[in-house]
Amino acid sequence: MRVALKRSADTTVSGPSGVFGPAWSRVRPALARALIRLQNARDHSWRSLAVFPSGLHRAINASDAEVVNLHWVGEETLSVSEIGAIRKPLVWTLHDMWPFCGAEHYAGDDAHARWRSGYERREAGSGAPDIDRWVWRRKQKAWRRCQLVAPSRWLADCARASALMHDWPVTVVPNPLDTDVFRPVSAPQARAEWDLPPDMPVVLFGAAGGTRDARKGWDLLVAALEILASRGRPLACVVIGASEPLGSQRLRLPVRWLGHIDRDDRLAQAYAAADVTVVPSRQDNLPQTATEAQACGCPVVAFGTSGLPDTVEHGATGYLAEPFVPAELARGIEWVLAEPERKRRLQAQARERAVRLWSSAVVARRYVELYAEAIQASGGRADS
Repeated sequence: MRVALKRSADTTVSGPSGVFGPAWSRVRPALARALIRLQNARDHSWRSLAVFPSGLHRAINASDAEVVNLHWVGEETLSVSEIGAIRKPLVWTLHDMWPFCGAEHYAGDDAHARWRSGYERREAGSGAPDIDRWVWRRKQKAWRRCQLVAPSRWLADCARASALMHDWPVTVVPNPLDTDVFRPVSAPQARAEWDLPPDMPVVLFGAAGGTRDARKGWDLLVAALEILASRGRPLACVVIGASEPLGSQRLRLPVRWLGHIDRDDRLAQAYAAADVTVVPSRQDNLPQTATEAQACGCPVVAFGTSGLPDTVEHGATGYLAEPFVPAELARGIEWVLAEPERKRRLQAQARERAVRLWSSAVVARRYVELYAEAIQASGGRADS
C-alpha cells in the first residue's frame, strides 16, 4: 500500500521518502484549501483540487505491481495529472463522487447536477473562479478509461450518468469487513465495558465529525429522538466517532459521547451494546457504520436514499424510512424495539447477510477477478 502520509509502523505501507517528502505531504493540502476558498462556493462541500505533485506515480510505475487499485485519493494524495500518468493496469474504487465531479467529494444528484453535464452551467451571479469546472476539465484532459468499482448501486449509477465517466466500465463490489472482528458479543458484557445503562434501550449513531456534517443527518436523528422522548419512550443515545461539541443541543434523554475509537474490537463492542444503529444520512455511499453494525448483529434504521438501500434489507435486517422525515425515522426505531422476538430475528439476519455479502474473503474473490480482467484488457503489459 502506498499512501501520501504514513502514520503507522506497518512495513507493508509505504509513505513519502526523503527529507522533504513527509513535510510536502502536509503542506500540499493546506495550499489546496487556500485556493479552494477562492471559489466561495455556497454549498460548503468538501473539495480536493489534486493539483500539486506528489511523485507517487513514479514509485508506482517503477514498482513490480501487476495492477494498481486506486482508492480514496483526495486531499492531494495524487494530482490529476499523476493519476493519468500511471502506466499500469488500473482498477479504481470509488469511495465518493470526486472522481467524476469537479473538486467536490459529494454533490447533489438531481437532474441538474453539474457533473451530469460537464460543468457547462454554474450558479448565476457568481463572479468568483469556477474551480469545480477547472478541476473537471483537468480530469477530462488527463485521464483514460479504466475499470471502476462502486461499493453501492447508487454510486455506480451516478458514475454511469456522469459526463466524465459515462462510458467507463463499472462493477458494484461492496467494501469488505473483517467479520471475525466485527461479530456479535454479549450485549450485557459490552454495556459493562462501556459503562452504558444495562436496562434501557440504546440507540447508536456514528460518523467521524458527523454531528457537524449536515450530510450525515445528526439533526434529523435529534428530531426523531425528541419525538420518541415526547412519547415517554425510555431511550439512551450513544455517539461514536465524535466528542460532545461545545453548545450542543440538550436532549430529553441521556446521551453518551464515546469519541473516536481506534480499535476495531472496541468498536465492535459499541455496536454490540446497542439495540439499534441509526444512519440518518441525507446522502451516503455504503457507510461502514451500517455494515459494521449489522456484522455485530445490530439492526440498522436509515433513510431509503442513495447507497443506504444496499446496506439495509428493509424488514429483514432493519428499517428504511421515508427520506428525510424525522417522524418516519422515529417510527423505524420504534419498530425495531417494539417486539423482542422480531428484534432477535433482525439481529440474526443482519449478521448472516453481513457475512454473506461483506466478509473479506467474499469481497477479495471479486477483486481478484477484476484485477485479472484489468491485466488481460491491457494485454498483460504494465506499461500499456
